[in-house]
Amino acid sequence: MTEITPAAAIRAGDEYAAQLAEFSDEWTEIHRQQAVLDARKARLLARSAAYADAFADATVPAIFPPAERQALSRRSTCAALAMATRMPERTVQLATNDAERLVNDAPAVLASLEAGRISARHAQVITDQLCDVPTAGRAAFLDQVLPEAERITAAGLKNRARVLRERLHPESISARAVRSEADRRVEFEPAADGMAWVHLFTTAPIAQGILERIEAAAAESRAAGDTRTCGQLQADALAALALTGVTPDDVMSSPVLPHPIEVQEHIKPTVQITVPALSMAGVSDAPATLDGYGPIDPETAARIAVNAPSFTRILVQPETGAVLSVGRNQYRVPADLQRAVRLRDGTCRAPGCGRRARACDLDHSVAWQDGGTTDVGNLACLCRHHHRMKHLPGWDLEHRPGGVLDWTTPDGKHHRTEPDPAPF
Repeated sequence: MTEITPAAAIRAGDEYAAQLAEFSDEWTEIHRQQAVLDARKARLLARSAAYADAFADATVPAIFPPAERQALSRRSTCAALAMATRMPERTVQLATNDAERLVNDAPAVLASLEAGRISARHAQVITDQLCDVPTAGRAAFLDQVLPEAERITAAGLKNRARVLRERLHPESISARAVRSEADRRVEFEPAADGMAWVHLFTTAPIAQGILERIEAAAAESRAAGDTRTCGQLQADALAALALTGVTPDDVMSSPVLPHPIEVQEHIKPTVQITVPALSMAGVSDAPATLDGYGPIDPETAARIAVNAPSFTRILVQPETGAVLSVGRNQYRVPADLQRAVRLRDGTCRAPGCGRRARACDLDHSVAWQDGGTTDVGNLACLCRHHHRMKHLPGWDLEHRPGGVLDWTTPDGKHHRTEPDPAPF
């Protein structure tokens, strides 16, 4: 066994300390440079919004009211920026809103970001809290929150800023609660491997009450000998409550919560599932595709199909992905054509837009009045926003063979979208 002398240990420690200092300095410099770039992005987005407003009357047809012209001009600008960087358009819109607050309402925070004293996350925390602070209270809020931002983490600042905003806000919390309650909603977020998130934004008492209710139901089931984890039981309790009407009283009389497979039997959706022909025949385990989500296992697809009153089965040839059947017996001819286009496109065909095809308009790429035909080669799914934006000056759309769409944005850039390949 080699013995390390005190002198050797000191030398090794000095070498490690020197190397660690180098890492730390470089890490700090990278973050400083990133902060400078984030501030630059904020200034650019705020300028782009100002230009969109200034040129709205010149770039949007006068058939639209003034307020709508400004909104369309902004959305057109955000769409061009989003397509240029392959970002979701909504992400650019939200970033533009944040940038305007940072540049116009919190210049001292922007200066701190440009100097590298805070990160973009710190700035985001401050502008998130600032957006609902009336003008009269903003100066005091910023004077106190910025020194805190320059000395603590963004996570720590989030709670500190919320408390500070509450203390300095000139408007009563009752009035703000009524206004915020109007924003309550549910959002769906697909995840991997046949899973998904459902987010509920509601009042704090309701959220806390829901949590306590599912915790109680999970605890009762666990006490009755259920071997599922607490997390699994809470998820299953909420699913059972929403889909089957299971209540805490039900749990008291029959404490074992139903399994997700049992809960799925209560789903009565109108669904469109694309299924490989061999999977339908039971000789393959290739995944099915649930419209609006993506790949799901064949067993789940079969269980849902049994209970769906308006289920449409679409058979796909497994080697080529060619459509074998789209259920023609359920629709008149125009509906078959609509279904073929929606099946081909899957989502809105504007670059970066993920709105589901079934919620989109069927747009004639070459307008009917200009000689365009009503067929698969001239129809594409566009959400209402991109359908309208396509007709603004500077935008152009060319429909190529095979459903390929070539877009040109007002800045002269070209973008191409292609139908998604068969998912099998």
